[in-house]
Amino acid sequence: MYDTDPVGSLSFNVMHQLHDYNVHIDSNDVFWMVPVEHDAVEVEFDEARARLRVDNLRVFDDHDLANSLTLGLGLPDDPRSPFPAIEPKAPVRATVSFDVEWSGIVDRAEIRNDTQQFRGTFYSTGATIKWSVEQLGFRFESDTQQNLISVLGREQNGGFFT
Repeated sequence: MYDTDPVGSLSFNVMHQLHDYNVHIDSNDVFWMVPVEHDAVEVEFDEARARLRVDNLRVFDDHDLANSLTLGLGLPDDPRSPFPAIEPKAPVRATVSFDVEWSGIVDRAEIRNDTQQFRGTFYSTGATIKWSVEQLGFRFESDTQQNLISVLGREQNGGFFT
């Protein structure tokens, strides 16, 4: 959550970031991914419909992206660094819940690259998202928001490319 523009926008300033919720880096150095219950996902791919519903996922609020990626160590004040110094902040336990629904075919693409052994079918769709978080002293719940374009895809690559 931000009091300015979101991460990825040209005007984003990490110094104004208020919350950064994630599950931390696992023992295989994978981050921002977590297994969910099998019934949390519903997919009707040929109809370009899907839903991901997760309730009370335990996460951490690392305050900002720099503390998220450094596990609370922030970024030191180093004149040689292209990044601003970020004050270290310890992570705070939180729970998030979200409900994402994809539907409505906007466009369809078939992609095949034999050289890189990759192929897939992709649907551009609309999506709605409802999201909430709870932690000590703070609770937030979004209205249901509509996304302009989302993509559902089914792909095969590497050893699964036949």
